[in-house]
Amino acid sequence: MELEPHLTKLFINNESYISVYNPANGQLVSNQIPIAGEQDVDEAVRIANEAFAIDSPWRRMTNIERQMLLLKFADLLEANQERLAQLTRVTLGAPFHPFGRSEIGTAIGCFRYYAGWIDKYGGQTFPADDGVYKIVRNEPLGVVAGIVPWNGPLASVGLKAAPALATGNVFILKPSEKTPLMAAELGKLVLEAGFPPGVFQVLTGDGSTGALLASHMQVAKVSFTGSITTGKAVQVLAAKSNLKRVTLELGGKSPAIVFDDAHLENAIKWNVNALTTNSGQICFAATRVYVQEKLYDRFLEGYIAALRAKANVIGDPELKDVEIGPVVDKSQFDRIMGIISRARDNNEGALCYGGKALGEKGYFIEPTVFSDTIDGATIYKEEIFGPVVVINKFHDESEIIARANDSKYGLMSGVFTQDIQRAIRISSAVDSGVVGINCISTISFSCPFGGTKESGLGREMGEHALRSYTEPKTVLINLNY
Repeated sequence: MELEPHLTKLFINNESYISVYNPANGQLVSNQIPIAGEQDVDEAVRIANEAFAIDSPWRRMTNIERQMLLLKFADLLEANQERLAQLTRVTLGAPFHPFGRSEIGTAIGCFRYYAGWIDKYGGQTFPADDGVYKIVRNEPLGVVAGIVPWNGPLASVGLKAAPALATGNVFILKPSEKTPLMAAELGKLVLEAGFPPGVFQVLTGDGSTGALLASHMQVAKVSFTGSITTGKAVQVLAAKSNLKRVTLELGGKSPAIVFDDAHLENAIKWNVNALTTNSGQICFAATRVYVQEKLYDRFLEGYIAALRAKANVIGDPELKDVEIGPVVDKSQFDRIMGIISRARDNNEGALCYGGKALGEKGYFIEPTVFSDTIDGATIYKEEIFGPVVVINKFHDESEIIARANDSKYGLMSGVFTQDIQRAIRISSAVDSGVVGINCISTISFSCPFGGTKESGLGREMGEHALRSYTEPKTVLINLNY
């Protein structure tokens, strides 16, 4: 794939470069992806702060003008979705159907959803019974940095940039070094949409660029999605600099609880799709599945049969009928295959299906199922971020709550049952930010998304995201003078 020049330019000073590869064949895509250094970050932040000045064109925009700008950007995303998907796919390996289209659809939906909030996110007033009239306004923070992951790069832009811009902030995007091309293309769409200069900028780079943003004294907030280790580092840098606001979404090991009375076909469909979407590289993938004893054998048999049926849709993500592509790169491939090998060799569980590398080139991994796993095993406790699931049986409700909650993660969980009273009980008892009833591994624009425990801090989506990009300001008007 020949890249256009603007995809490998920072538009500011740059001296270091990143290499990116196509995971479907291992071939070099480009070795000219610029790394934004300290001078570049300082310049971008300076320009962003100028764009946020009280007398700037951005701050003088009416609500309707800003709303139309976000809607136009959403239209441009939609009109260019195949091009954007191609630029992501060439370094991520995710086929356009179903994941690529869905991922871009999330971004488009976010910009339209938050455009609708622009003139509706009101403050509060309180009566002057004590002689003081009180007003609470929700004011933008200023310069916001969004550090997005490689597994859903454009969806993450929607989750972060849309509410930030809707509430009047200015935004600096730092894409992952593994999937930077789509973000570089966004610059053209930002210009075409008509954003004032400095309102929406893109800085490609690696972890060093993200660290510069997280520690910058003139950045008001950083929203990060990625690993627990890096998220903790971001929080430390934010605290040690100017105590900037932080939102963290740090992944999960989502439990799915399938009771004997569950609708079997529905439970299998949701859980299999949760494993195979983006080759298991989604933060809320259902990778710990617990099935009640009476249904266990039938569920396991049906789950494996469903994976076998998907064997003919694994392959080159550029082909029309392919639904499951490779994992993102060699390091991810080697890590996942190492975890599978150790689990098999150390008898950490029974390997029921898969576990092999597929093809002679690229980084394809056969969806893998372990059962009867040891509680302390890596495949059971740690986020693998690949197509590996553990399926274990359980006896009763009290037992499964304890097992589901025995994790440092708390992003999502699912309960499959036709007993609505039990479903509501379980949804209250499991420790996770999102609970699906007869579904799992999905989100909604209107509802908060995020995790408990080490899965993160704060929420994205819905009205809760607006709160995280604004500061309440109290105005007290003395009427007794």
